[in-house]
Amino acid sequence: MSKSKNKLVILILKISIVLLAFYFIYTQITKKNNFNWTDFVGIIQNKFSFGIISALLFLSFLNRYLEILKWKNLVSYIAPISIFEATKQVLAALTGGIITPNGIGEYAGKVLFFEKSKSKIIIFLNLICNGIQMILTILFGLFGLIVLGYYEIAFTLFGISIVVLVIVFLTKNFKIKNFSIASVLQKTNEIPKKIHQRNMFLGLSRYVVFSHQYYLLFVVLDVHLPYITLISTIAVVYFLASSLPSFQMFDFAVKGSVALFFFGKHDINEWIILFVSTLMWFLNVVLPVLIGSFFVLNFKSKWK
Repeated sequence: MSKSKNKLVILILKISIVLLAFYFIYTQITKKNNFNWTDFVGIIQNKFSFGIISALLFLSFLNRYLEILKWKNLVSYIAPISIFEATKQVLAALTGGIITPNGIGEYAGKVLFFEKSKSKIIIFLNLICNGIQMILTILFGLFGLIVLGYYEIAFTLFGISIVVLVIVFLTKNFKIKNFSIASVLQKTNEIPKKIHQRNMFLGLSRYVVFSHQYYLLFVVLDVHLPYITLISTIAVVYFLASSLPSFQMFDFAVKGSVALFFFGKHDINEWIILFVSTLMWFLNVVLPVLIGSFFVLNFKSKWK
């Protein structure tokens, strides 16, 4: 393929990714059932002061900024990158991931920012980046289930986790095409402890920010529940919704469905639950994707 044709194909691909991302967002906004978007805007105008809107936007910024810092920290294992470069990689990858199941496209998006020879280590670092977030989600989710009295579900999931860990331990030396769990653990241990510690701290900080943004929205909408009850329900919803396979673009619908079940147990108005889930989707997915689209259009792969 000639150089000019190659550039044309890349340009078409970049525009296609952005258009698909916008199309999926538009589809969800216009075709969401049981949701009146006029009322949605009306509630924001009546219930949300400038201070509240500023706080929510700041928490959305902080949520993504902590993710950017996590990625910058992990990539420092192979080469230092700037905040701006980490921002480009995270937001462009998020935009690509929105049209793939469970954000798989995010892995490919980040890989393309590096030389082809580094693709395996970049995928590995991304697994660690997302892995710590998932571990925290599981731990807080199990704690939330216990606090809310869902003991059977909590202990069943805890038991499954123990069984999985035992299986992993017993089969860690089993190899498939020179790949084994032991080799993954070895590579994980090769990363300096300071990087792991910083990754855990940033992951925990991001979880706290996200969950309390959720909490703030319910408080603003006059949901009067004890703090521990509301924050535990948020942890359970986030845990169970994150465990379900879905496309990023349907993230708010999945979380909204799980939220309706668990928050409904506290007699919270169904419309408030849908409103909060949808606004969280806007703040933490739609806005970053809009920015990430700019980076996708200006993307230049380092693969030759």
